[in-house]
Amino acid sequence: MLNDSTPLAARMRPRDRSEIAGQTKALAPGSPLDRLLSGTAGAQSVILWGPPGSGKTSIAHVIASTSGRKLEQLSAISAGVKEVRAVIEKAREDSELYDKSTCLFLDEIHRFSKSQQDSLLPAVEAGWITLIAATTENPSFSVIAPLLSRSISVALEPLEDHEVEDLVSRAVSSPRGLASEVSLTPGAMQLVVRLASGDARRALTTLEAASFASFTRNGALPTEIAEDDIASALTSNPARYDRAGDMHYDVISAFIKSVRGSDADAAIHYLARMIDAGEDPRFIARRLVILAAEDVGLADPNALVIATAAADAVAFIGMPEGRIPLAEATIYLATSPKSNSAYLAINEALEDVRNGLTPPIPKHLRSAIGVGYQYPHDDPRGILEQEYLPKKLLMRNYYKPKALGAERERLALWNVLKSLIRGKK
Repeated sequence: MLNDSTPLAARMRPRDRSEIAGQTKALAPGSPLDRLLSGTAGAQSVILWGPPGSGKTSIAHVIASTSGRKLEQLSAISAGVKEVRAVIEKAREDSELYDKSTCLFLDEIHRFSKSQQDSLLPAVEAGWITLIAATTENPSFSVIAPLLSRSISVALEPLEDHEVEDLVSRAVSSPRGLASEVSLTPGAMQLVVRLASGDARRALTTLEAASFASFTRNGALPTEIAEDDIASALTSNPARYDRAGDMHYDVISAFIKSVRGSDADAAIHYLARMIDAGEDPRFIARRLVILAAEDVGLADPNALVIATAAADAVAFIGMPEGRIPLAEATIYLATSPKSNSAYLAINEALEDVRNGLTPPIPKHLRSAIGVGYQYPHDDPRGILEQEYLPKKLLMRNYYKPKALGAERERLALWNVLKSLIRGKK
């Protein structure tokens, strides 16, 4: 209902398992989450890991409700050890004096320091609290090992488009939601779903804002939400992106793999997502320089020049204009021939060195002796038969040119040079 001051997303929070949107895989029969929600897993702590709007808070409420436990909520953004200890002490009293169990829902647990997370351990071990922690980051990196070992980790996924549409339709018709005071045109529904990007909370927030915009335009209820109502209600659509979280790594990974895979359109798409989310342009530029050397390499040596120039340009002109040289370098690298021969060569050589393959340097190459060294420029060809590798490594071929792009031209020359310098005429 439009006159209800409680946010629509809060009013539509699931009351039982049947109302949880999406998460088909996590809710599969017999899964840890299935057992927690059915009350057959006992006082098992759980870490819910997933993107915003995937249902972490809602699932915590349903778990507490299903188990009949008291629910306490804290956010790691605002709470500290003092607040955690107060909840634990009350839970201990309830457990020992009244035999009452407590669920502690701790949102954004990855924001807690190691010492703050340590403060939870005694209560979890003693069973005074059942911890339900939520995080947008991989718990393997953000949660201490003792808590991980005492909890079930459940990965949640963004909602599918049809799941978002079902949720929006339910919110429109439900007495707890908009009670059929509004409807959506097909185009408006598609726009709400697209803007949500799998985020249930964002979908409901967009729906609520558009409902008020439609009511203002029409002046009466019921009202129909059109695409223009959504556009007028939202000035922007913030991208889901956390520069310290998994989405950061997922997007940059997709960007790198798209450039490496020579898909310029995909690479530009992921570049746009990073720029729109406020990613540090220097970070993007550094990745381009690495890509130029590692993946394009000698197939187009000019790629490294382009990438380095883009990094310098971004540092010089800043953003938003820096997006242009970043895009230029991205497209150039994506459309370049690819060779990782230099990358493989240095890795193979380093492996030999680290494995102890460091025989004595030939005497004629040493700075203090140098007896017998032949100066290549004394020969009209600019090259002389001479050993440069130690004898134990003469059969090593670290550099293996690929017949791609500019490196194709080097291939025949390299075979000739290698024969000459190693005495294999």
